[in-house]
Amino acid sequence: MAKYLLLKHYRGAPTPDNDVPMDQWTPEEVSAHIRYMKEFGERLEATGEFVEHQALSPGGTFVRAGGEGQPVTDGPFAETKDLIAGWTIIDVDSYERALELAAELSAAPGAGGEPINEWLELRPFYGAPQTITE
Repeated sequence: MAKYLLLKHYRGAPTPDNDVPMDQWTPEEVSAHIRYMKEFGERLEATGEFVEHQALSPGGTFVRAGGEGQPVTDGPFAETKDLIAGWTIIDVDSYERALELAAELSAAPGAGGEPINEWLELRPFYGAPQTITE
């Protein structure tokens, strides 16, 4: 089994087919999208392929130490709060299965109940380093 991250973007990815921002959807369209995501996760829980998924709010703050324990926040650079909408983590037998599930998740409904066909970033988790023996 290999773990993969399916990363949902606010922007920065190619434009999806149904390119209506979620804040312009009706409450029913938002509910249908969330229901699709929930059912996707439940189905993968039953097959043992689901790890987790989370949606992120658009807010957030970049923080680093600024000396004497004082935080320095935000900056003139792209921040994940502007880019990342959420993620799903799966644990599957093959890269091909990860592609299949990413394509299915991409088709979640959006405005008008039509599939978004959004671009998802599929990234494998870094595996455990191999032990070097002499």
